[in-house]
Amino acid sequence: MIKFFRKIRQKMLTENKFGKYMTYAVGEVILVVIGILIAVSINNWNQERQLENEEKVILKNIHTEFLENKNALKLGLEKNNQGCKASITLLNLVGQKRELIQQQNLDSLMYVMLETGFFRPSENTIFDLLQSGKLQLLQNENLKNLLYKWTRNLKSTDVSFNRAELKIDNELVPYLTENYSMRDIDMYGTLKWQNKTLLKIDKLYIFKDIKFENIIDDYLYRLKSAGNNLEELAVIIDDIIKETE
Repeated sequence: MIKFFRKIRQKMLTENKFGKYMTYAVGEVILVVIGILIAVSINNWNQERQLENEEKVILKNIHTEFLENKNALKLGLEKNNQGCKASITLLNLVGQKRELIQQQNLDSLMYVMLETGFFRPSENTIFDLLQSGKLQLLQNENLKNLLYKWTRNLKSTDVSFNRAELKIDNELVPYLTENYSMRDIDMYGTLKWQNKTLLKIDKLYIFKDIKFENIIDDYLYRLKSAGNNLEELAVIIDDIIKETE
């Protein structure tokens, strides 16, 4: 094809048809430009198609991941609610008569109270998006804002749970170690002891101690804060799932 055009140009020049040659040259340039524009358009179309396909894959991965996170969060909320209820029951027993206190299964309540629950969501898709910069591929601005909000609130939730666990490790467990029977509590936990402690201790003493009441009160505050954060995350998860359907 190139040789064909070259022969035409040479023939026009040799025949001294300069005007026709210029017209032909302009036409040839226009054809070349059109060819380039078509090639660029096809290339851009292919790239856009690839980006759209990649965005669809990302949306699908986000949707699947947050469906799993929703189930995990549900379990975390259940644990948290159980811990709060047990803490409230124990707190309300402080200062009560021994007969009333003895009606409760204190060891079981203690165990449930100490199980703060946790939430360890899957973040593989979000992490990859942030690390690779592919978050910008998402055309849905609302979804991007929700993902940023999710990351921020998840950090706050981790802080809340850490504060509750610190209360357990630094104050609650040390107090119970001195004034209660951890073995009796562990009958309901991983150790699953078959027999209670043989030591003679007054486990009801703590319900007359202001220190125990204050520890439980502050612990319950931290536990509820963690629960509130989980509920906020639950709303964000539902919104993300809707945006990726």
